[in-house]
Amino acid sequence: MSFHRGTSAPTRSGRGNKQSQSNASMSTSRNNEGPGERPRGHPSWLKGKQIGLYYRDQHKKKEPKSIFFRVNKTVGEAMRLAIENSKGLYNKLCNNEDKQDVTNNSDLESKYTHIDDSRFKQKFLELLSGNIQDNIVKAMSIKSGLERDPVTDKILFEEFNKKKNSNEYVAMQAFRKKLPSYDKKAEILDLIKNNPVIVISGETGCGKTTQVGQFILDNELENKNGSITRIICTEPRRISAISVAERVAAERAEKLGRSVGFQIRLEKKSPRECGSILFCTTGMLLQFMQSDPALKRFSHIILDEVHERSTESDFIITLLRKIIPVRPDLKVILMSATLNSQRFSDYYSNCPIIHIPGFTYPVEEYYLEDILLLTDFRFEENQFSLKELSYKRHQKKFKEQNDKYCKYREMINSYLETLTVEKQYPMSVINQLHNPNCENLSLELIEELIRHICKTKEPGAILVFLPGMMDIINLNKLMLNSQYYPTNQYIIYPLHSRMPTIDQKLVFKEPPLGVRKIIIATSIAETSITIEDVVYVIDCGKTKLSRFDVNRNIETLEPEWVSKANAKQRRGRAGRVKKGYCYHLYSKARELTFDDYQLPEMLRTRLETVILQIKILQLGKAKEFLASVMDPPNLKAIDLSLELLETLNALDNDEHLTPLGYHLAQLPLDPRTGKMIIWAALFSCVDPVFSIAASLTFKDAFYCPLGKEEKAMNKKLELSMWQYSDHIALAEALRRFEINNSFGFCYQYFLSYNTLSLLSEMKRQFAQHLCEMKFLNSVDPLAQDANRNSNNIALIKAIVCVGLYPNIATIDNGVFKGIHKHGVNALTLEDGLVKVHPSSVNSKMKVFPSPFLTYFTKQRSTAIYLHDTSCITAPILLFAGSDPFLFAGRDKYTIKLNGYPNFSCDARTATLIQDLRTILNNLLEYKISHPGTVNWDNQEGQILNALIQFVSQSDEEMGFHWN
Repeated sequence: MSFHRGTSAPTRSGRGNKQSQSNASMSTSRNNEGPGERPRGHPSWLKGKQIGLYYRDQHKKKEPKSIFFRVNKTVGEAMRLAIENSKGLYNKLCNNEDKQDVTNNSDLESKYTHIDDSRFKQKFLELLSGNIQDNIVKAMSIKSGLERDPVTDKILFEEFNKKKNSNEYVAMQAFRKKLPSYDKKAEILDLIKNNPVIVISGETGCGKTTQVGQFILDNELENKNGSITRIICTEPRRISAISVAERVAAERAEKLGRSVGFQIRLEKKSPRECGSILFCTTGMLLQFMQSDPALKRFSHIILDEVHERSTESDFIITLLRKIIPVRPDLKVILMSATLNSQRFSDYYSNCPIIHIPGFTYPVEEYYLEDILLLTDFRFEENQFSLKELSYKRHQKKFKEQNDKYCKYREMINSYLETLTVEKQYPMSVINQLHNPNCENLSLELIEELIRHICKTKEPGAILVFLPGMMDIINLNKLMLNSQYYPTNQYIIYPLHSRMPTIDQKLVFKEPPLGVRKIIIATSIAETSITIEDVVYVIDCGKTKLSRFDVNRNIETLEPEWVSKANAKQRRGRAGRVKKGYCYHLYSKARELTFDDYQLPEMLRTRLETVILQIKILQLGKAKEFLASVMDPPNLKAIDLSLELLETLNALDNDEHLTPLGYHLAQLPLDPRTGKMIIWAALFSCVDPVFSIAASLTFKDAFYCPLGKEEKAMNKKLELSMWQYSDHIALAEALRRFEINNSFGFCYQYFLSYNTLSLLSEMKRQFAQHLCEMKFLNSVDPLAQDANRNSNNIALIKAIVCVGLYPNIATIDNGVFKGIHKHGVNALTLEDGLVKVHPSSVNSKMKVFPSPFLTYFTKQRSTAIYLHDTSCITAPILLFAGSDPFLFAGRDKYTIKLNGYPNFSCDARTATLIQDLRTILNNLLEYKISHPGTVNWDNQEGQILNALIQFVSQSDEEMGFHWN
């Protein structure tokens, strides 16, 4: 990470190979391609005329812009003193040239001779040299986990028998016996007894989620095996884990915390240690495996909703194949929807499958053609004049629309011909189906359909499935503006993952007599949670799925058609208490094109967290382990994630965890936010950075009420203190909340009280983690010695940038004016023109103090948007970036930084920056590999203070200007 004089940027010749460097002249040449210079060849995604326009524009380009600056004299003197007083302090211990490449485990000790012998070094080297199989065998040899205790067995047996005679339990038992799963109880228990793994496939309403764990627990208690029975059941969502646990406890005539409990991040109600069922999220089970690789604390593992194919569930399914051979007493039960249950059986060597039929009342289905007949709705037509068509046919957007139209006609034509011949529908409906716009999400159609149901159908809750949160907000707004839904007759609940758990649980409440409940939800309402009074389901047929485009290295979040499995689950939400109705906003012809089930999450998301889990669980090389999962991810996606982890200094060139990577893998965080909180501890600005990390990891607390969007944004701007930063707004919101802790403050600033409470608890958990790692002295994130620099906004931004790098964009259009009639424009190296998301405070700015934005996520939806942004200065970027290179010219030095605009400075500034960065990097590496708090009264404090002064300079103070 230090500067290099007189060298060109290194080139990568492949993963795992050493970087090669070639000599270069003292001044740069326009013919040499390097970071920030004109690329050779056009971008791969350009076609036709766009290629010619690209090369035309390239010839117009001048030499890349550069930024000239010099260090302020006072700041420069502080830097010089820190450098002089610290020379040699850490250089010998952290000299990269003295480290050897690791080719086998025997070289590990010699590679890390610069780390002093300590408990940390011992644990670190054990991690690097170990493997999962040895750990499982070792865990099996240690006397731990569940052990038989006849006294406990007898107590639990007698307690269970006594409870079976209670009136409440008898009443609940009568209900349980009506579920289809109850008829399969004996068969399920027999299969579990005689097989290490079974698959239970069940239709909606069969009761598998609530009953299977109880069947096992009841059987073991009756057989006096309570002391050696501890069941863990994983659910894909937080709300599922809580609601199912509450339901099961109620069925057992108990309160949570006895034989039934739950554990999710930030919330738990633990059951007793044995003779119990613990419901948890899938991620919690992975955390348990870090300290208990053989899962000896559990007798039965139930993985629910495995057909959803989340990354975490696929990860666990793969790991269990390694554990089962050495845990013959462990029982694994996979519970899946019916459509792809055979895949799981095949993966586990044709383990047995038992199918449970569903129990729902009949559900009457309607498709788009039926809905158009009921509502007489008309879609907007695409009409172009001949002149417009002649002009538009050359435009990319028009061609895309035309291609979409042709594909639609190809799909629908034969079906419409059949409908015309059969005369089931009038020509007005068939004409509407000819229009490709009928497949666009129409909130107006949904509102008309809701009104039709309310007018013509008997009482019952309505559940509407929409792709995303903005669709929920807009439909809610449309319904309220219609004035057709007075609050004394209707109650409308939004339901999406960004809501606090306590707000999500409101949807289960039965409304007062005469009031109809309408729930507008994302796919969160598809599985696991059951809203008993739902009679009517409106299925838009679309869902928003996060995907990772490996070719463009970008995450996308766009609506797409659901799978047949999704559609079946949505239909199954109706008909729980009486005959149900499901309205599909797509034609029968479109349904035939649906995939059987969704693409597994591991094939469509980034893999950094997965790879860190692979390393901390000692599963070997990432590609080798991921090749063994049910559906291995794209090798390029693995390479991109490995590359980012190297950029973060979490992995070395040999794909081993670095000391920093070791710490990041221990944290329940994305590696970028994990790096932030470790740096926050080292630089003593824990409180604000922990707030930012918690918000980015979990959810931010801001919400935007319908009709008050502008007022809500003004309050967010106030909390950002006009620092051009969403991250500062997040930190300030939580800081004021922890002072006031009032509903009034939250109401005034459009903040969720419950979310802020959870974020505050997360901060305490972060502090506890870092205290255990020795980076903090206290578990209190507000402790004074951990916050001596918490008022330095420039430092806070710098630490955020360090974690988010290389997520940097430059603001478009001249002197930092990125404003456009459709929002603020910026440029990224990979994508060119992007937009700042409207939810960001920076989307409202007209002029910026610096051309650089750092951002948390970049997603493509209607456009490519940057989310959670901060405007940062040149010195911050210089210290956040990796591997900058210094070129000496006649009268100035040029710093090249990974393709961003060049930085020019005089010789004195170049020397100060280079020397301070080298010493700082050595200090940080030493502190990471020798965990401990910083002594601000010695050379450590002097080095860090010098950096703080440097990054705290404004661009104006540095004489900053564009060339």
